Amino acid sequence: MATFQAPKGTYDLIPPVSVKYLAVREAIAAPLRNSGYGYIETPGFEDVGLFARGVGESTDIVSKEMYAFETKGGDQLALRPEGTASVLRAALEASLHKKGNLPVKLWYSGSYYRYEKPQAGRYRHFSQVGAEAIGAEDPALDAELIILADQAYRSLGLRNFRILLNSLGDKECRPVYREALQSFLRGLDLDEETVRRAEINPLRVLDDKRSDVQKQLVGAPVLRDYLCDACKAYHEDVRALVTAAGVAFEDDEKLVRGLDYYTRTTFEFVHDGLGSQSAVGGGGRYDGLSEMIGGPALPSVGWALGVDRTVLALQAEGVELDIPASTSVFAVALGEAKPTVFGLVTQLRKAGVAADMSYGGKGLKGAMKDANRSGARFAVVAGDRDLAEGVVQLKDMESGEQTAVPVGELIDTVRARLA
Repeated sequence: MATFQAPKGTYDLIPPVSVKYLAVREAIAAPLRNSGYGYIETPGFEDVGLFARGVGESTDIVSKEMYAFETKGGDQLALRPEGTASVLRAALEASLHKKGNLPVKLWYSGSYYRYEKPQAGRYRHFSQVGAEAIGAEDPALDAELIILADQAYRSLGLRNFRILLNSLGDKECRPVYREALQSFLRGLDLDEETVRRAEINPLRVLDDKRSDVQKQLVGAPVLRDYLCDACKAYHEDVRALVTAAGVAFEDDEKLVRGLDYYTRTTFEFVHDGLGSQSAVGGGGRYDGLSEMIGGPALPSVGWALGVDRTVLALQAEGVELDIPASTSVFAVALGEAKPTVFGLVTQLRKAGVAADMSYGGKGLKGAMKDANRSGARFAVVAGDRDLAEGVVQLKDMESGEQTAVPVGELIDTVRARLA
């Protein structure tokens, strides 16, 4: 009988590698929780129209990469390809913008799905941690999110990443630039699909990674030259706040995020050790998205950081995370001591001590191998003779020192030594 395998372009997270992903998620989430962001979780699939209207029908995500399907009931759904549209939809549905002071600050963690050509750092199923500040137009929010992402990466030990920053203008100045860019693009030798994209959203052409397209874009109009005074002032405020926080960034006038909903501030986090898939995260301001999906005007800003690519960036820099052993005490029962030892393990766990034990009736030699593999600091060994004397043997797995400890004093002794 043939065995099943994970679908192409996906992966399984299994120990011990999975603990690195958990540590990365926690490191990214920690500064968010410390800055007023509350956790939100949305379904893994949504109405396909949410992404078509919000992300943009001209984007590769919607036109080529989205997993869309029809349910048995006739609903048109899609596996979520990104998080922002779903989070904003949930916030609007729950009227969070009406229940307290704005902005509504939310963070999330989950899996996302895009039908892409699989390669290192690009998967059809991937993991992100994201943050959104909904309902306020303030350069301090844009700066805050950039700074929090920088803080998260540095807390993990990453150093060789760069922050790219740009402004995409707003509904006042972007149309003027759009017309100038479209006029320039009409004079290029582009394929039919790219020509169609240029008419729908010409900024997306600037994001085209193909070398033959990039060569023709030399001399294209630069958005910076078309920004209105308000957008220039807003962008300078963001730059000044980030600089004042001691966070370095690079101005990148060619930076265009791949989603239609971005306005004004846009940024990307890149790591040069990852090859072609160098972006480890990114985001920006999306002041018109709420109205695009049927809500009121709610200027907002957010980002998503890739957990998968962050792990790859850590590997590229040779950073080893300081992850404590999952087990502090490993118990071994000999003879008829198993019920008592099992009870002690249960008590240790209730006392907050990470504890495990040997299963399957192994002998002392095999059980101690399990103890070594567990990474536990201490082993508790007990046989019939030990229990008859009211003690267990507590072995320090680092020094090899072994002492007899009264059964009733085991928990306090272990906690004291672990402290």
